Amino acid sequence: MHEHSSSGHDSQPQAGANTGPADAKATRPVTLVVPGMCSDHCSLLISTSLKRLPGVGEIRMDMANQSLTVETDPAMVTTEALREAVEKAGYEVASIIPEEAVAEAEELRLRLTIPGMGSDHCAGIVSQSVRRLPGIRELQTDIANTLLTVELEPGAGVDAQDVKKAVEKAGYDVAGMQIEGGGGEASGNRLRFTIPGMGSDHCAGLVSTSVRRLPGIRELQTDIANHWLTVELESGAGVDEQAVRQAVEKAGYEVTQVEDLAAGSDAGEPEAIEEAYLRQAWRRLWIAAIPTTLIMVLMAVHMFWRPIPGYLAIVVVLAFPVVFLAGGRATHRSARRSLLNRTANMDVLISMGSAPPYFIGLVGFVYPMTSFVEMAATIMTFHQLGRYLETRAKGRASQAIRKLVTLGAKTATILRAEQEVEIPVRELRAGDIMVVRPGAKIPTDGEIVEGVSHIDEAIATGESVPVEKGPGEQVLGATINKEGLLQVRATRVGKDTFLAQVIRLVQEAQGSKVPIQEFADRVTSYFVPAVIVVALASFTIWLLFAETLRPILYWGAAFLPWVDPELPPLLVAILAGIAVLVIACPCALGLATPTAIMVGSGMGADRGVLIRSGEAIQTLKDIKIIVLDKTGTITRGEPALTDVLPTADFDEADLLRAAAGVEAGSEHPLGQAIVKGARERGLEVPKVEEFKAITAAGVQGRIDGRIVRVGGRRLLTEAAIDPSALEEALARLESEGKTAMLVAIEDRAAGVIAVSDTLKEDSVAAVAALKEMGIRPVMITGDNERTARSVAAQVGIDEVLAGVLPEGKVDAVRRLQERHGPTVAMVGDGINDAPALKQANVGIAIGAGADVAIEAADVTLVRGELSKVVEAVALSRATFRKIVQNLFWAWFYNLAAVPIAALGLLHPMIGVIAMTTSSLSVIGNSLLLKRTRLKA
Repeated sequence: MHEHSSSGHDSQPQAGANTGPADAKATRPVTLVVPGMCSDHCSLLISTSLKRLPGVGEIRMDMANQSLTVETDPAMVTTEALREAVEKAGYEVASIIPEEAVAEAEELRLRLTIPGMGSDHCAGIVSQSVRRLPGIRELQTDIANTLLTVELEPGAGVDAQDVKKAVEKAGYDVAGMQIEGGGGEASGNRLRFTIPGMGSDHCAGLVSTSVRRLPGIRELQTDIANHWLTVELESGAGVDEQAVRQAVEKAGYEVTQVEDLAAGSDAGEPEAIEEAYLRQAWRRLWIAAIPTTLIMVLMAVHMFWRPIPGYLAIVVVLAFPVVFLAGGRATHRSARRSLLNRTANMDVLISMGSAPPYFIGLVGFVYPMTSFVEMAATIMTFHQLGRYLETRAKGRASQAIRKLVTLGAKTATILRAEQEVEIPVRELRAGDIMVVRPGAKIPTDGEIVEGVSHIDEAIATGESVPVEKGPGEQVLGATINKEGLLQVRATRVGKDTFLAQVIRLVQEAQGSKVPIQEFADRVTSYFVPAVIVVALASFTIWLLFAETLRPILYWGAAFLPWVDPELPPLLVAILAGIAVLVIACPCALGLATPTAIMVGSGMGADRGVLIRSGEAIQTLKDIKIIVLDKTGTITRGEPALTDVLPTADFDEADLLRAAAGVEAGSEHPLGQAIVKGARERGLEVPKVEEFKAITAAGVQGRIDGRIVRVGGRRLLTEAAIDPSALEEALARLESEGKTAMLVAIEDRAAGVIAVSDTLKEDSVAAVAALKEMGIRPVMITGDNERTARSVAAQVGIDEVLAGVLPEGKVDAVRRLQERHGPTVAMVGDGINDAPALKQANVGIAIGAGADVAIEAADVTLVRGELSKVVEAVALSRATFRKIVQNLFWAWFYNLAAVPIAALGLLHPMIGVIAMTTSSLSVIGNSLLLKRTRLKA
């Protein structure tokens, strides 16, 4: 529970009132959830009423969660007395919870899949409805994945079903719900029953009614498209799979399959729900399209060829399932819920644009007038067409998540008692030894314990060339073993794997908003009510002043074939009002930002550029200063052999072979760099004898019978060897920031070998590209000034901050921000540089594979290449351009179309087509982002 300060009149008893129990140890805190308590005035009324009771002590108010905690003496006051006192004050108590129950309660986190929540406007309506519940600690909407995530206060008296009902009150259906915490995962079993005969809402209702009669049904969901019934059972409630099966059979249906949805086993469920929603939209479209097509044919015959006896009765019957069943029922239900919830979504406009024309058309049975039934059916059919096309297009925009989910292996072969056993990936545990054959996916992150192979890591790094790996090296789940048999020890499983982190990061990005969207959201929240007002005003004005406004119709009829200037005032008023309703498109405004972010974040994931949030997209495009950490960002972060300079008496191969032979006996990183460099040049490293490491001087040993010394000046002078012949080369190499080592063979100076932290292959080109973008690079490093300047000169960086310790990098970034404002980005390894990454306006973690510190930065670059920073900036600029374009065209469409409709120049059937086209154009423009070339 949060602690809340209480005002004086809450904590101090009134004069003459019972001061509460004398013995503080005897008191018991009780929490009351009071949904109507929303102001200081409310809390004063409630506390005054409570303090009249004997045994009531301190009262602590929690306005945010609409609850209060009362210190009581159980011997003097009961919980029912507390309830009655609150009710006397004029408020209702939703629940009463003893404090010990609150302390023991776990935080409850819900993830609800809401297929109809397809825009920011819809998300705002859902959020507004849910936030009215008490105890909502945190609420997030993810339009890309149609998810609502809600975190509930422990003991707030609100559960998963309350949240679901709040969503439904807003006019939206919940297709799936996951419960985390509060016993949600461990306290019950989730079973999915396949029921082939359950093919309609009526069937689903019969099944649900029968099953809900069982005790211990925590949650129940029906999926008609897939013929699924998903049930979550309370543990210890005495109900099992067989009881549910029997309940289904009692309802008259047969169960053909039962699946146990273990924790984590239904990771792909949101994607299955999306596919089911698409199939449902397709089915509704055809159910509406067939009768509507027949109506259009009959109307053409009736109007242009010969009258059809009973025409009105025929079209009324044909239009009824279109307008009120099929998709119409869901539309009207959503509109009704939305209005009852004191909000207005897109379905309100469609419902008002289709149902009234249908009923007006019925007047034709008693009074001769133009029929509007055909228009009602057409509007609803085009609405269903728009829903289907929008769902399909959004699926294409958000395919990045589905692609990532399908990348992982479904099964794994592990060794148990020296026997190979195939198990589902979800059953893998850290430490299991996996057997990975050539061509197979590696099931999860791990470490190779046996075997050598080339690993295709394209899905993680974007690198098309397979990487050779052997024992002791790390591999990532979902990468492909190209050759050779491997044994891999699992190190990360489930949600801890690299792939799972990437999926989560992309989901977060797709569900986030950019700051520019905040203004659009505020305006859009008033859009639908404003449209309704305009529609009513249009109807009223045309009805009262039709003759005055008729010249407008004559003017429009000159170039708009659907405008009839001779229509009676009532007909013109109806057409104008309905046209305003169906032409307005808040969905286009709501889709403008999330669809662009969906596509942009998906493109980034494909290229190994993981952008964490929409805010990072908007900020990154404006970056003017970019701070680059030297080691591991500009350079490789590990020493490599760079120079081999022999004297005249020795050749390069002989010098390097001798030095590598001695260094092979050393574990020092510089020595290992020499050994690796020799092998890369095709030299055989000889075996060393009489190896000796000399502290702070170097190493020596016998190679092919000759004494070889590798180290500094001191090592040679102590052996009475004159190093003067090597001084010039030594000084030059050190001036270049390299670590140079002298080599002596027998008693002669043989040459100089240098190692250095070498530049990454793309560093020079990346720095040049950043400059072309108008971004000034600044290098920061803990190295000395000479080494730092040398590296900076090689890559073309003019400003260098050298000798900066890790703790000083935050101050360095802050000073740059003070000089240049909020336009500073920081690129580092994401671990040691984490504080500086957080301080920067945009933190960019650069690394490779599972070593990437995803939590440290706003942007994570999977591959350790500086060129990916250029791609990240280019992607942010391209994505933001699409967002601005989408918002412009969506606003332009609505600002232009609504007045045209209000003037009576737009037929409603043309309007609903235009409305659908508007939403699709926004999605289509976002999809064009995929064609963008991410270059400076």
